[in-house]
Amino acid sequence: MADELELVVFDWDGTLMDSAAAIVEAIRAACRDLGVTPPPEERARHVIGLGLHDALRLAVPDLPASDYPRMADRYRYHYLAGDHTLTLFAGVRDMLDSLRAAGLTLAVATGKSRLGLNRALGHSGLAPLFEATRCADESFSKPHPAMLEELMAELGVAPGRTVMVGDTTHDLKMARNAGVAGVGVAYGAHPRGVLEEEAPAGLVDSVSELQRWLMARV
Repeated sequence: MADELELVVFDWDGTLMDSAAAIVEAIRAACRDLGVTPPPEERARHVIGLGLHDALRLAVPDLPASDYPRMADRYRYHYLAGDHTLTLFAGVRDMLDSLRAAGLTLAVATGKSRLGLNRALGHSGLAPLFEATRCADESFSKPHPAMLEELMAELGVAPGRTVMVGDTTHDLKMARNAGVAGVGVAYGAHPRGVLEEEAPAGLVDSVSELQRWLMARV
């Protein structure tokens, strides 16, 4: 990044919230409810970050499209039954407070629905820290650049002063498609080796390392 950093856009699940395992289990439980063979964990983890229907299409490729609504309903049932028990990764609140104190603008771009993100923001208490948010059911799903483009337009920040932080290749590809630097976090849904293949501007193994990476560019 040549320009001074102004806007940091975060993915939610697997980046700020330790929720990847819960998402995988909700996908697998929804499959069992419909009598469908659950996908292996690796495939279920790979689709985290996508919009729900895109995620189900890739996680359960043999599922008829006519069954997507039922599968989505069962997924929501299982995930929402326990989402209030999920926690932020250690150090996330302190990191976000520090970034705000340094004058950075913070936003969220997530594959969650608006209802799901609002619930998560409410449970976590993080809502006041973000200037804007975008969800997959009100824009295009990752890796389409629309969520980032809309956030930058709303907040008046150029791509060269923006960074996207996420735990999946979907996040890093969205960043590249939007002309934005991408930073991968290797403690979430996708393994480090897969993230490295996207050649991100940064790749970190912990929240504290992410905080140092971002603060060094203010």
